[in-house]
Amino acid sequence: MSGDLPGGAALCCGMVPTQALPEPPDAWLAPVVLDMEASGFGRDSYPIEVGFAMPDGRLYCSLIRPVTGWTHWDPAAEALHHISRVNLLRHGRDPTTVCQQLNHQLHGMTVYSDGWANDYSWLGKLFDAAGRVPSFRLDNLRGLLSERQADHWHATKQQVANELHSKRHRASADAQVLQLTLRRLHQACT
Repeated sequence: MSGDLPGGAALCCGMVPTQALPEPPDAWLAPVVLDMEASGFGRDSYPIEVGFAMPDGRLYCSLIRPVTGWTHWDPAAEALHHISRVNLLRHGRDPTTVCQQLNHQLHGMTVYSDGWANDYSWLGKLFDAAGRVPSFRLDNLRGLLSERQADHWHATKQQVANELHSKRHRASADAQVLQLTLRRLHQACT
């Protein structure tokens, strides 16, 4: 379910059905893809939203309320994801709740990210803040691509985003685009 926040940002919570692109009956089942939005880049940045796309097309996303000490804020990052710190404080979930939900939904799975180095660090900060350990493994999405698929990645990703009319730069929307791009490349290049 999602609701609108002031300024056009959307708050997404929980698992929601999605409009997936049509797929052939023998379609490859894409893996779970995770994406994170953050307060900026660099050592002092922290996660502000996490989202993932499940193989069956369900999406999950949650805003993350900053904890004490998470103060870095980059206006350039906010201009990209359109999530204000005020909205995080007002609508974000505490890290413990977010980690419990992630562990429940992703338990035992390998989850893939296209920004592995950053997402790994931000996921670590999230779980550290909650005093928890992930019950799933985060891996680099690039490892799923052949050289041929990697050569077509950016063009295919843009095509998928255009077809979905994806204008939101948010965690679950980005995860969906990444997952559908993987699926399309697997179908086209196998």
